[in-house]
Amino acid sequence: MFTNDRRQEERTGRYGTPRLQYLQDLVSQFQNATTEETKEKIAANLANFAYDPYNYTFLRQLNILELFLDCMTESNEKLVEFGIGGICNSCAEPANAAIITQSGGIPLIIQCLSSPVRNTVCCRWGR
Repeated sequence: MFTNDRRQEERTGRYGTPRLQYLQDLVSQFQNATTEETKEKIAANLANFAYDPYNYTFLRQLNILELFLDCMTESNEKLVEFGIGGICNSCAEPANAAIITQSGGIPLIIQCLSSPVRNTVCCRWGR
């Protein structure tokens, strides 16, 4: 189910963390992660947030699309999988697609086609 302002307010509650801050915290955790497993979990979490159009502005504001593209350059197949998953989940939005293409995303996406990981090739994330 997609989120809107009212639903987000209901889910967050009076004392919850606003979505922008929550996503910023995830980005910071990813950048400061010391293990591959931690990075994988955070990248997967961010890719799931990329499914909801409510988050698209936040993805652009926090440079999460570029983070996904960076994941796609890693030797860790899980990070590649979660990076392409985030790209696939967010690229239907024209503003996101523009950032992805302007940031060199097309060659990275093409490179995923030769991955041994089925979810990376099929880009079957979220939808």
